[in-house]
Amino acid sequence: MNDLDRAAAALALLPPSCGPVRLVAVDGHAGSGKSTLAARLSAALDDAPVLHLDDLATHEEPFAWTGRMLSQVVGPLSRGETAHYRPYDWNLRAFGAPRPLSPAPVVLVEGVGAGRRELRPFLARLLWMERGPEESWVRGRHRDGPELSSFWDEWTVAETRHFSADPSRPFADTLVREGQEGYEWLPGPSVTAGPNQIITHRDDPLAAN
Repeated sequence: MNDLDRAAAALALLPPSCGPVRLVAVDGHAGSGKSTLAARLSAALDDAPVLHLDDLATHEEPFAWTGRMLSQVVGPLSRGETAHYRPYDWNLRAFGAPRPLSPAPVVLVEGVGAGRRELRPFLARLLWMERGPEESWVRGRHRDGPELSSFWDEWTVAETRHFSADPSRPFADTLVREGQEGYEWLPGPSVTAGPNQIITHRDDPLAAN
């Protein structure tokens, strides 16, 4: 069993946090590898749904999506209903047709600010990508190319302002470090490793099972 399979198994064993759903946040700086981690966890969880917060944010309000998240996603899922959210089209600068999100056993929420204070009460686990802002932003700029340079100039200011007012890392259950081969899973800043904590396999209580 590899590290992602062990992490997925640990997440699936958590108590539900939002109605019947285990809502798992993948947070970190833009460019830190959140989308890739969420996709890999989804695959290890039999294609668990992934909500990308880029679908709720807008050009004008990159972090003012809490109301949409609570009303369109958290509310329905907490009642065991299929959520319907309207993804934002970054080219048309408009919200599109409603997209369904089923109340699966595990639902992953990926994006900068996924662990913000208004959402933490509904989270089964908060994962933080352990990569610093400067390194993350360089990776993100390289990924998006020079045509989005001005967007990144504005984004880094907005992200810094957001995490200064509402930091996620201090509340993370697990810090995830991406290595050349897989990930390293470390207890979060305020968490003591226990039977339901995702940690590296040499210490993982699930590894002996």
